[in-house]
Amino acid sequence: MSRRAFWLTGLLLTLLVAGVVSYHASASPDGLEWAAGESGFADTAQDSAAAGSPLADYGVAGVDDARVSGGLAGVVGVAATLVLAGGLTLVLRRRTPPSARD
Repeated sequence: MSRRAFWLTGLLLTLLVAGVVSYHASASPDGLEWAAGESGFADTAQDSAAAGSPLADYGVAGVDDARVSGGLAGVVGVAATLVLAGGLTLVLRRRTPPSARD
């Protein structure tokens, strides 16, 4: 298997998990929210500064179906992570000094 095929397969699997498998994720609160509810202080929670952002609450604003919205948010998150990681890789990678290229 070529390196390009390996990376494309990995990308497709990641997008599949982010977009499709997340469709079946539980709608129940996570462990921290559950523990806060059990301890009686869940009602003291405040929204974060990003609560009004387009990807708040693991969904995409404007998409009415919660499962589709969550899948889209997963795909957008994967894409954003790849763009940031790829950009950092290009900026920070080791470069051959000009004297070694001669």
